[in-house]
This record gives sequence, C-alpha cells and structure tokens, in this order.
Amino acid sequence: MMTSAAPAVHLHLGHEQRSSGSGGTHAHLHPVTQSVQADIPLAGTKEVEEAVAKAEGVREAWRRTKPEARRDILNRLADLLEENRAELAHAAALDGGTTLMVGERGVDTAVGWTRYYAGWCDKLSGELLSTFDTRGELSYTVPEPIGIVGIIITWNGPLISLGMKVCAALAAGNCVICKPAEITPFAPELFAQLCAKAGVPDGVLSILPGTAEAGDAIVRHKKVRKISFTGGPITARKILAACAEEIKPSVMELGGKSASLVFPDCDVQAAAERAVFWTVGCLSGQGCALPTRQLVHADIYDDFVARLKAIITQFKVGDPMDPTVAVGPVINKAAVDRITAMFDRARADGAATFLLGGGRCGGDLASGNFIEPTLIVDADPDHEISQVEIFGPAVVVIKFHDEDEAVAIANNSEYGLAAYIQSNDLQRVHRLSERLNAGGVYNNGGFQINPHTPFGGVGISGFGKEGGKAGIDEFLHYKTVTIGVGAPIFPKQEA
Repeated sequence: MMTSAAPAVHLHLGHEQRSSGSGGTHAHLHPVTQSVQADIPLAGTKEVEEAVAKAEGVREAWRRTKPEARRDILNRLADLLEENRAELAHAAALDGGTTLMVGERGVDTAVGWTRYYAGWCDKLSGELLSTFDTRGELSYTVPEPIGIVGIIITWNGPLISLGMKVCAALAAGNCVICKPAEITPFAPELFAQLCAKAGVPDGVLSILPGTAEAGDAIVRHKKVRKISFTGGPITARKILAACAEEIKPSVMELGGKSASLVFPDCDVQAAAERAVFWTVGCLSGQGCALPTRQLVHADIYDDFVARLKAIITQFKVGDPMDPTVAVGPVINKAAVDRITAMFDRARADGAATFLLGGGRCGGDLASGNFIEPTLIVDADPDHEISQVEIFGPAVVVIKFHDEDEAVAIANNSEYGLAAYIQSNDLQRVHRLSERLNAGGVYNNGGFQINPHTPFGGVGISGFGKEGGKAGIDEFLHYKTVTIGVGAPIFPKQEA
C-alpha cells in the first residue's frame, strides 16, 4: 500500500481489478490544493450487470459457507484494518480532507463494527413457536440471507459506512454490490484489497466507484433484493421510487440537524468542548448526526458561548496531513459555495449573529476548500440556518428558558436522527429522552455509534437500523416452517 501518495483506484468485480469502466472517469481534486490528484475509473450499468452475475454464481455457496468460516474471514479483515491503520487514515485525508486524528478514529470504528458482526456469524438463530393447536402442530423460524444486496454509501467517512453495512451483510451470508462515492475512492480501494486478502471469496463482494448511473443500475437490478443507502433525502426519494417499482425493501440513513440541550447542572466546560469537537473538529462538521444545534439554557448562555469561542479560537485549520491540525477542508468547491451562500442568507435575513468565522479561509488556504470555523449565536430557530444541514465547520447556538421550550425547538425539525442532553439530573435525562423525536438520544457525551446499539432515524432522517442485532436483521429474512401431524381435515364420521 502507498503511504505517500494516493493508491491507484480500481473497479473491484469480486477479485478482478479493472482500471477503466463504462462510466468514464472522474478527476479527483486534492481537497487542500484543488489540483488534480487522480483519474478515478467509474463503473456503469455494464459493470453492475457483471458484478451481479458473479454474485449470482457464488451466492448459494456463500450462503452455505459455515458460519464460523464467515466469522474467521471477518475477524481477519478486522486484523488487517488494524494493521493498516496509518495507510487508511492517510487515504481518508486524501479522499476528502479528513484530519489524521479523525481518520484514525474512523479506522478504529470500522474495526469495531467488523469484529462485532464477525461475532454474530455463528450466533444467528430462529425461534421455536407453539401453535397452541390441540393436534400438536409446531412452528419454527429460520434466519436466511436475503441474497444479493446493494449498498450505496456517501462520501463522509466511507470506511465507517463500509464497516457498518458491508460487514453486517456479509456476516448474514449475503453477497454485496457496493457503490462508494466517486469523490472519495481511496479508502474504499484499500478496503476492497483487504477484503480479498482476508479471504472473502471471489464474487461475494464487488466495490464499484461510480456516479448515479451505477447507483441506479444497482437499485433497479431485479436480482439485487435489498438496498441500504446513506446519503441525502433528495437522492433517497429517487431510490425509493425505483425500489417501489420492484417492491424492494431498503434501509435509509439520511442525515440530520441534531439538537443538543445544555442545562445549567451539566459540566459546562466538558459540554462546550464536546460541542466544538463534534461540530467543528469532527470531519469539519460534515457528519450526519452531529449536534449542530446547541440549545443552551438562558442561565448559562453567555458563559457557554464564551467557552465555545475560546475553544474554537484554539483550533488550527490547515492541511489534514499535519497532525496538529484540528480542522481540514470541506469536501469540494461546491460545498464551499453552498455553505458560504447559506451564511450570507442568514446575515441578510438578520437571522443570527456570526461571532466567529462565517466565510472562506484566505491567505495560504485560499486555494483549498477551507471554511473558517464558525460560531453562530442568537439564531432564529425557524430560519434555514437552524433547520438545514450546514455540513461545514459551524455550530449554531439557540437560547431557551425551560424544558418545554427546549423540546419544542428541538422537535421543530423534519429530521430525527439524533438528539443530545447535557445534564446531571437523571430524572430530566429520562424525561426528555422520551419526549425528543429522534432515533437516538445521547446523554452527557457526544456522537456515539456503537456497534452493539441500533442506529437510525425518524422523519426525513430515514428508516431502518444499523448496529446491534437489529442491524444484522436488516440483511436477513425469517422463514416460518410449520410441522403438521397429518390429521385429516374432515374427521371420519362414525357409522
């Protein structure tokens, strides 16, 4: 593997590596300099068809593979991910500007998910069900893999998504056709190589960087039995429309605008540090479930804002390869333009005060995709700046006076992926956790997607789960088998 340059990217049709595809090429731009870094081969409908044919040829053999064999393959994959931690973090930095620290944490997360689902391989079981029938009938359920599943992942943290989705699907005995985003191809390239090295059989997993053409081909293919997608609601609606034509099930993880409720009885400094790390330092704010709306009680509002400002001011912005850098670039120029336009509209509407940042970085960083770490206070909770994902290094702060107001502001959102509570009052934590409309509520901490806990949203944040037994159940169907006793339908009549 390369340690100083981007790895050469291929289309992985099982173990076959191709350096070109029918979808053309994508010129990958270095997120720091905007110079062309590599030409990425793109899959089209042709490669999807071939990958599905390969998967169909080995599907039954992989399904029949002993669970302990699948377990051992996934555990070897986890070992290889750990051994190549530095290279994978480096690839994440080249992909989209992820800092080395966050990239290394992402590798650790992928390792954890891979090991967790490796552990499920030999523990899947059904249920024995009494039918309560006087004739003695008996039923049981059998967990079976779906067959071939299509997995489409987004560009922010692709390695984490691969660990969450691909490993669960493989553990359940499915074959996988996976399309990573063409704009972040390097970490998926290394992941594909390591899967083959770990012993994933040829044809069981194909990883095909591509554009919407490849994604559409995966979604619409009749032999792809389920779709798992991470991305935005606009693309999700198109996928769901296509799935509806085939009556094809799906899992949708579609982002959020998550609120963190900060109360006076919390550790205020710790809460401020978590707020800044998760909204500014982590992926430069480009995360689906990050606590980007900080709802702060009036009694500590000024103090909390002052602490946020002091912490953000200390964060170094720059080349993600520099281990001292806390904030790297955003994904591309289109993101820069979108974010700065949103900031401009908020200013023009008088919807918030920009206490720090609010624009593009200048000086030595002017040529890259750098946004100033931004602190937005006194925000109108109904304005776009408080309702729409910024997906950049920015935190929005909103004042509240009591629990009811805080819950009303938090729930005033189409999204419902995550919510956060910062409070040492355990009764309050339980009370508000029940009232907040979110797939997960995280208390006295930051964003935690642990392998053993289900993760997923409500509202336009999507549906379905990743993590825990619920996560592997998404890639299984449970067949019911009923054993009769051969009793006649019409009892013999006495003469």
